[in-house]
Amino acid sequence: MANLPSTTSIQVEAIVFPPTFKPPGATNTLFLGGAGVRCMEIQGKIMKMTGLAMYLDEKAIPSLEAKWKGKTAEELKDSNEFYGDIISGSFEKCIQITTIVPITGVQFSEKVCEICVKIWKAKGTYTDEDGKSIDKFLETFKEQKFPPGSTILLAMSSNGSLMVTFSQDGVIPEAVNATFENVKLGQAIYNMMIGTHGVSPEAKQSLATRVSQLLV
Repeated sequence: MANLPSTTSIQVEAIVFPPTFKPPGATNTLFLGGAGVRCMEIQGKIMKMTGLAMYLDEKAIPSLEAKWKGKTAEELKDSNEFYGDIISGSFEKCIQITTIVPITGVQFSEKVCEICVKIWKAKGTYTDEDGKSIDKFLETFKEQKFPPGSTILLAMSSNGSLMVTFSQDGVIPEAVNATFENVKLGQAIYNMMIGTHGVSPEAKQSLATRVSQLLV
């Protein structure tokens, strides 16, 4: 904890993401790398759906330093490779999603899985093992409902395993709801969140800005 980069909390709408956080299943306490709102266009209106925060292990900084030290926030923001190095880096990380409007587990998981499968099939890398992971992910969220203020945690271990935890009352449980050893699944979901076409440009900008300030 003493070696964690000194970062501040970030407020996204009414959500306050704390400067440090230890997700269920994680070995280390993580620091807040960035956060922002995710919006969607629904019936011609832009709706604020969730707040999205990215937490990183302290090992992320030395891991990124060699390639990205001295780069400006703007240079990092425009680099798909930078976000790719975060996604594939062998350090713990966690994406926290907190709902602004109510969503169901089916809505969340079906959209996530649809995009993952589409990407894998386009690349010709979709396997039976991927199919089993997708089925398990859908089943994990099947009965869940997330009123405003609920939390979905997508934590990734240093070896790439994905740990999913959720809470409808804002109180984070100690145990994870499901673990996925399929590294491709975790990386695909993270890419969806902060990758090339990440769902929250605001969170990507925040992440680039804060990490650039730490890589000095």
